[in-house]
Amino acid sequence: MSNKLVIDIETVGEDFDQMDETTQHVLTSWIRKSSNSDEEYEADLERLKQDLVFSPLTGKIVAIGVLDYHQDKGVVYYQAPGDNAKEITEGNITLKPMEEKEMLKSFWQGALKYEEFITFSGRTFDIPYLNLRSAIHGIRPTKDLMRGRYLYQQQPGAIHIDLFDQFAYYGSARRMGAMHTFCRAFNIASPKDNGVKGEDVGALFKDKRYLDIARYNVDDIVATGKLYEVWDKYLRF
Repeated sequence: MSNKLVIDIETVGEDFDQMDETTQHVLTSWIRKSSNSDEEYEADLERLKQDLVFSPLTGKIVAIGVLDYHQDKGVVYYQAPGDNAKEITEGNITLKPMEEKEMLKSFWQGALKYEEFITFSGRTFDIPYLNLRSAIHGIRPTKDLMRGRYLYQQQPGAIHIDLFDQFAYYGSARRMGAMHTFCRAFNIASPKDNGVKGEDVGALFKDKRYLDIARYNVDDIVATGKLYEVWDKYLRF
């Protein structure tokens, strides 16, 4: 039986207004070309500011949640700048405040003990984000979790099971929805059930509600683990 680690991250975008003029110009050049009015430009600019969170070049990781699938114990590393937060344990999850660089170091060091890594849409978001933010901080990932999209192509000891890919059969099945839709279908508690959504993380971070972000991340890794259980039991061959 291989060791399995469930992974999920939370991110926030940079403040566009604090960026240098050259970066602002590069990011908005397409808007200026495509907008037909000042109102359209302002609407597109607002969407761009909101979308900075999705790129590791204009965003940062504020929480990394990991759950040992077999032991049902986990850790959430989370940023809490200026909060003097202390490490606490809630149920089977330990919440550890630390800066992004230390979060990434801890994550990759812990990853060495595992052979299978479980995400939901991790191939298109979590893992590239982790890899690039690590490189920005001068940290080399300890596992190649982007090698080969199909499971049979992947390297033993670094199997990345992206559940969205698996449930959607690598894009063959259409209109599959997001994690909440899958949780609803399989009668699993959704991370959104507690009133927090992924798009709320930026505002929560700005308001210094760091523990709320960490707890939302806990809900994400727990739901991902339960979805993996469904896939592993009924759909894995």
